[in-house]
Amino acid sequence: MNYILAALQPNVLLPLLISMFFGIFVGGMPGLTATMAVALIIPITYYMPPLAALAMILGASFSSIFAGDIPATFLRIPGTPASGAAVLDGFEMSKKGKGALALSLDLICSATGGVIGVLLLILVAPPLAKFALKFTNYEYFWLGIFGLSMSAVLSRGNLIKGLSSALLGLLIATIGIDVTTGYPRFTFGSIELMDGIGFIPAMIGLFGISEVLKRIQGSEKDLELPAINEKIKPSLLAAFKIMIKKFFIVIKSAIIGTFVGALPGAGADIAAWVAYGVEKKTSKKSEEFGTGIVEGVIAPTSANNAALGGTWIPALVFGIPGDTITAIVLGAMLMYGLRPGPLIFQENGELIKGLFFIAILIQFLLIVVGYFGIRVYTYFLKMKTSVVLTAVIMFSMIGSYAIRNSYFDIYIMLIFGIIGYLFEKIDVPLAPMILGIILGPMIEDNLRVGLTKTGGNWMPFFTRPISIAFIVLIFFVFFGTYIVKLLKKFL
Repeated sequence: MNYILAALQPNVLLPLLISMFFGIFVGGMPGLTATMAVALIIPITYYMPPLAALAMILGASFSSIFAGDIPATFLRIPGTPASGAAVLDGFEMSKKGKGALALSLDLICSATGGVIGVLLLILVAPPLAKFALKFTNYEYFWLGIFGLSMSAVLSRGNLIKGLSSALLGLLIATIGIDVTTGYPRFTFGSIELMDGIGFIPAMIGLFGISEVLKRIQGSEKDLELPAINEKIKPSLLAAFKIMIKKFFIVIKSAIIGTFVGALPGAGADIAAWVAYGVEKKTSKKSEEFGTGIVEGVIAPTSANNAALGGTWIPALVFGIPGDTITAIVLGAMLMYGLRPGPLIFQENGELIKGLFFIAILIQFLLIVVGYFGIRVYTYFLKMKTSVVLTAVIMFSMIGSYAIRNSYFDIYIMLIFGIIGYLFEKIDVPLAPMILGIILGPMIEDNLRVGLTKTGGNWMPFFTRPISIAFIVLIFFVFFGTYIVKLLKKFL
């Protein structure tokens, strides 16, 4: 029990709370990612004890992932990439005057999903990490295709438009230097395009700037932001009751999030999309997703916080980062004199137990800190609409610029804002395009490396057991509804 006493010391708790408030600020700013929050925290932790330093990193990452859902719900701008799926139903609930309820549900489910993710980390870290290590280029290729196939279930109404949007995202992802040949593709002689199109400026433009343009171009009524009529405290109680009723969705989404998070390179953003897609595909109310239903809020937010627990599984057990956050953390752990790997549980057992305890504690503190974040944001949105929209544009420009310190990314954001505005005019969904941009490099790199390994032989892509499982899942994504209907007819 010494690890509990160590975790509850003021020199651990105070830095932890500071980092969580900092995470709320960073996550709520469009474009400033959870990775950035952790990267900015690291220099502060140089001379701190390892437990306090790692507590700050955990606090900043969990709180910023939640905070990204605040602008996603109120302004239709994901604060972090992991909040992209929160836009779909969260913003629609906000338009109906249920923004506080959506965010309260978001907060409760984030904390609950985080607890489940951390418990799974504690209970199944070694076996799950071993399973994740079985993934080779062939499995990662199909994982990417599976994630992209979710565009079919994320698209309301027209499957062809959804797939077209996803394929356009894949095409955009090919812009830049070809990592295999070193040859520039679709750069048109532009040095700025050598690094490709950053998905964060693109995401901010597609979801944020397009929304601003839509409001400016519309009537005076369209210019108004969603009203915040509810009080936060009653909404928290209502959200808790809803979560209890839908607890199976929370558990299912958290398990999906933890599993996806444990796959190196997948991360919380892909986990959120996969959980949303699975829930939509298996729900009896699948047609209502994207119109502002609670299930569409519960699934992604339960998954993305749970995924953070999952990313620590390969990081701690095998020293392999699950995402960019744990990649930074591994470097920091070496700086603190810790060696990630199977022996870390023997060599630093008390520290790891203390870390697990803090990770659980953070989920309860998140409700308090997140409540504060929601309250602050509601005051911001009570300003004049013109002031808020101007601030949205300003913060979007800052967020886009801050990723690579490039003015070019601001132009990218504006271009994608116009594309998003025009696409919405013709009812082409934007979410599949973002998913295509995110997953494009993963799909292409693993396809090409896999084919290089086999000398151009495609058979391993179709004969390995995990690959076959993914192919079956992809088939179910596209044809599952029809199969279920047929079975009901004959049974």
